[in-house]
Amino acid sequence: MRKQCEGSQAVAEAVALCRPEVICAYPISPQTHIVEGLGELVKSGDLAKCEFLNVESEFAAMSVAIGASAAGARTYTATATKGLLFMTEAVYNASGLGLPIVMTIANRAIGAPINIWNDHSDSMSQRDCGWIQVFAETNQEALDLHIQAFKLAEELSLPVMVCMDGFILTHAYERVDIPSQEQVDAFLPPYVPRQSLDPDDPVSIGAMVGPEAFAEVRYLAHAKQLQALDWIPRIAAEFGQMFGRDAGGLVRGYRLEDAQTIVIALGSVLGTIKDTVDELREAGLKVGVLGITSFRPFPLAAIRQAVQGARRLVVLEKSLAVGIGGIVATDVRMAIDGLPIKVNTVIAGLGGRAITKASLHRVLRQAMDEQLEPVHFLDLDLGIVNRVLERERAQRRTGPIPEQILRQVGAVASRIA
Repeated sequence: MRKQCEGSQAVAEAVALCRPEVICAYPISPQTHIVEGLGELVKSGDLAKCEFLNVESEFAAMSVAIGASAAGARTYTATATKGLLFMTEAVYNASGLGLPIVMTIANRAIGAPINIWNDHSDSMSQRDCGWIQVFAETNQEALDLHIQAFKLAEELSLPVMVCMDGFILTHAYERVDIPSQEQVDAFLPPYVPRQSLDPDDPVSIGAMVGPEAFAEVRYLAHAKQLQALDWIPRIAAEFGQMFGRDAGGLVRGYRLEDAQTIVIALGSVLGTIKDTVDELREAGLKVGVLGITSFRPFPLAAIRQAVQGARRLVVLEKSLAVGIGGIVATDVRMAIDGLPIKVNTVIAGLGGRAITKASLHRVLRQAMDEQLEPVHFLDLDLGIVNRVLERERAQRRTGPIPEQILRQVGAVASRIA
């Protein structure tokens, strides 16, 4: 059914179609509309045989999800930004226990300073936690990835994060195709857990493991992530056959034929990049785009295959590893090890800063002219940065850096001497 709706509502309806038995959540922008929508569906009876638990924190939300999943229930939750950080201990426990929880991450920047806008710093901070991470480019893909996520999680008995850009997708109204309950039931069978707590067959879940076996346990978690590299495209292909549209998979190329420069990115920014590449193609420049859907597990072989004919890669990422630069670019370099391909990292969109076609035109032409530094910060105002650094060199008591910068850009009505 075609429907004009908010991204959060589309995700809520998709999750409901998957027949979760337990939903637990603590509201935090920009995730809130998703769990509000699910709560309304449970209250109205449209989502039957599901318990919705209001909890006191994000840590509690993941703790409840762990208990529910361990008891054999199909379980869902959602969070964003510092909510994800607050539940980090339990996030690691969920993957370490091999529990097939599905969680939406409405990607938002991490402070301090406080920032409610979109970037990928929250989910990137959990890149080593053992969860599968997939990124949606559009609201339609976010809807479709949630349906696939439950099947993937339950096939492998691993938790899955479905990451969608906060506000850009969660609060945007678009026309989406919402499948019928019969279609989803045919794609996603009733949940049969690989492990569950049963009073008639008592076992320990989460027992202590010492040095004699911990490495093997962790390696098995790694091995299951590698199995996901086969399952993700397999489930995406099955979804495409059943629902008649392409969604998910490991990576997705756009105008890669004969491309000498390839832009690599994740999430909603891919739409702007594709528009920019179309304009550069019209100017006769051989540019293409490679979107990464599966960030964890990272599709090394698929990326290597997709870019092996290129001369340079521009990895545009909405996150920053402070002190080194790019996060995604580091993994991309592993994928192309030994190939004569230059890699530039472009840090962009931090804290919700707009990524415009004009800026992308400029930075891509710089890359093609070999004028781009290895790590470039898109539209960074170095004048402001240098003035703050000079002030710190000149005097000991400078005050908080965020306020200094806000004064420099005129967002605070006072003057720095």
